[in-house]
Amino acid sequence: MLSYIKKIKKSLPSRFTHKIFTLKGFFYSVKRAREILISWFLYKKNLYDYYLDTNKSIFNVRLIFFYFSVKLLKATLLHNDDFMSNKLREIVKKFAGTNSKHPGDYYADYPKGQVKKNHDHDLLLEFEVLKTPPKLLLFVLRRLRCPRILFCGQSYYHAWYLSRELRKLGLKADVYNWDTNPIDQIYYHGSDFTLGKDVENTPDGILNFFLRSFYHYDIIHFSNPNGISYGGSFNIQDIFLLKKLGKKIIYYHSGCLDGVSQTSFSKWGPESVCSICSWQKNKSVCSDKRNLEWGIFRNKVADYQCTIGANRVDFNNDQRVHEMPEAFCLDKEIWNPDIRIPKAFKLPSKKGGIRLYHAVGNKKLRSSSEGLNIKSSHVYLPLIKKLQHKGYDIELLAPENVPNMDVRFIQAQADIFLEMLTYGWYGANAREAMMLGKPVICFLRPEWLQSVNEEVPGFVNELPIVSATPETVEDILLDLINNKEKRLEIGRRGRAFAEKWHSSEAAANVFNLIYKNLVREKN
Repeated sequence: MLSYIKKIKKSLPSRFTHKIFTLKGFFYSVKRAREILISWFLYKKNLYDYYLDTNKSIFNVRLIFFYFSVKLLKATLLHNDDFMSNKLREIVKKFAGTNSKHPGDYYADYPKGQVKKNHDHDLLLEFEVLKTPPKLLLFVLRRLRCPRILFCGQSYYHAWYLSRELRKLGLKADVYNWDTNPIDQIYYHGSDFTLGKDVENTPDGILNFFLRSFYHYDIIHFSNPNGISYGGSFNIQDIFLLKKLGKKIIYYHSGCLDGVSQTSFSKWGPESVCSICSWQKNKSVCSDKRNLEWGIFRNKVADYQCTIGANRVDFNNDQRVHEMPEAFCLDKEIWNPDIRIPKAFKLPSKKGGIRLYHAVGNKKLRSSSEGLNIKSSHVYLPLIKKLQHKGYDIELLAPENVPNMDVRFIQAQADIFLEMLTYGWYGANAREAMMLGKPVICFLRPEWLQSVNEEVPGFVNELPIVSATPETVEDILLDLINNKEKRLEIGRRGRAFAEKWHSSEAAANVFNLIYKNLVREKN
């Protein structure tokens, strides 16, 4: 103990260095002193470390000592989650017979880019221990849980901004983006770990990050169809190990093919959205078999699922699926009605004219050879030409391949947003439009509105979107074109609605409670 006290004294600034001492240095010194003290409390100079073998009895003794050390340190405010997680991994590695201080462990204080390669043999040995974990290890893991969240997958901006708000509430919340598709990169606003950059895109690199997540996170938050994965060559069945070790899994739904068969979805009328979808006959993207197999897996592994739209058929008709408008959130300051438009995106001033915004992400992939797509371009484009021929001063804004962080500068200059007319609900463009204070035209399916209203009281009554169908859209659009005050009023209501239901602050407050309730649940 005396040697550790000496180390602590050395780590703290002396009176001779007081003049050059900074506030940053002080906090680092305190942190280092704390870590040294924790190391002593754990086991480093403990008599059990004199044993060099890794038999089960010694492993259990170390686990017991670790568990009570954590409890003590939590009570004395000396607990550091990342530091303690690394210590637990050291114990498991010793039991597995590997190098407990391997350089590729992704310690929390490692700067990005300083990720070193682990030997795959050591990783596999550790992996085998976790595949058949001793009961005492499960006991320790499940009782040390706290809301530490890893957003994992195709990390669209809602995960990024939610994680930043959760950090403001004092939670550990990181984002891992494993999507390496160049086409998708324009939709991402940030991540803490990126596959191919911070995590090596190799089997052992992904495995090491997967193993690390066992120790450092208690809730894994996935998104998008077939997105419950760690990317690359990861074996999706290994996700069940997260469940086995007491981790909680949350999943974001995305679209019509998420756990719902094409046969079921095509029954929604009056016009089936499947009939105009370019993916209808592409079985590698959408089919009854593919969609339902995914729904089975998703519902087996996820403890809590978030959706909005109420297509409650097939595997979406499940008690773990919840209507959660807050899940699909935005930063209200980034999408601000008074946003300053950079010169590069500034459109020429226009007196009396109307700008309509209609955009289709990955347009070529999502449109048929006849121009049909679920965003209803085949309805809007001829209608716009018709109105232009009648003398209406209309300009269409339809940006393609513009990064999402920049496209808002174009959106902010639009007067009316044109969304889907057959699907039955609204998507990201509409959420962004409302946050920017713009009116939105979109088909809202009455059956879905009723279903959402049952779970989220007040949401439907406040929803300011103007509902239309292909048959009624012309009259509704003309009404908005000819009534500026109506457009502005709907826009004001849209901004208030988006702040309440789609802001990252609202999402953080809701999910903070969800996470805390989940980690309290017994397995």
